[in-house]
Amino acid sequence: MTKSPLNIPADKLPQHVAIIMDGNGRWALSRGLPRLAGHKAGTENLRRIIRASVKFGVKYLTIYAFSTENWGRPPEEVQGLMFILEDVLDRELAELHKEGVQLRHIGRLERLAPKLQVKVLDAIEMTKNNDRLVLNVAFNYGGRDEIVNAIQNIIKDGILPEDVNEALVNRYLYTAGVPDPDLIVRPSGELRVSNFMIWQGAYSELYVTPKYWPDFDEEEYRRALETFASRDRRYGKVSSGEYEASNA
Repeated sequence: MTKSPLNIPADKLPQHVAIIMDGNGRWALSRGLPRLAGHKAGTENLRRIIRASVKFGVKYLTIYAFSTENWGRPPEEVQGLMFILEDVLDRELAELHKEGVQLRHIGRLERLAPKLQVKVLDAIEMTKNNDRLVLNVAFNYGGRDEIVNAIQNIIKDGILPEDVNEALVNRYLYTAGVPDPDLIVRPSGELRVSNFMIWQGAYSELYVTPKYWPDFDEEEYRRALETFASRDRRYGKVSSGEYEASNA
């Protein structure tokens, strides 16, 4: 059986990793820096984690960059986050494209400035045929909002109630065509999913680390993947070992 650089069997490696990039502000404040400095540090770290994902053989990476609730933060912080997104697209897009990264956006684009919307759509178009890593950027995203949006579109399309099932709902989500995340990583030690992929993450394994996102390095990523590989995923059933023991 083939193995990744992690020395994990291929069938134990998560195909899709989703990360809640949490703790940027607290990272900055703990160093006496403004919160925006933490967001910039978090963006720098994203570059390293994208490279590590390719190295480790992860095929889908979803990052929670800006939630629908984040609009309630101080205006200068929100404006700064918008600037960071635009700056990343300007500086990193060519390199990401060269590395074979396919960029996708999940969430609502409407509230972003028109100029920024165009840059996001251009990045999606440029990288649409890349297949080394699919990077979903959840920006202006909320799990509940995603489900509401899916229901609205199902109703608009005139689909009968008896024809609605899980497979159909999946086709109406922002992540249509992308497998559910096998692993959701939460830096900063918080024990909640914060309205992130609440449909898709129904059976995702969780990995929580006390490290803030800017300090979530390749070694911690490795630990997360190796921890995942040691888990017994039962999807509401019992493991084969438990079944055999109960029938012994």
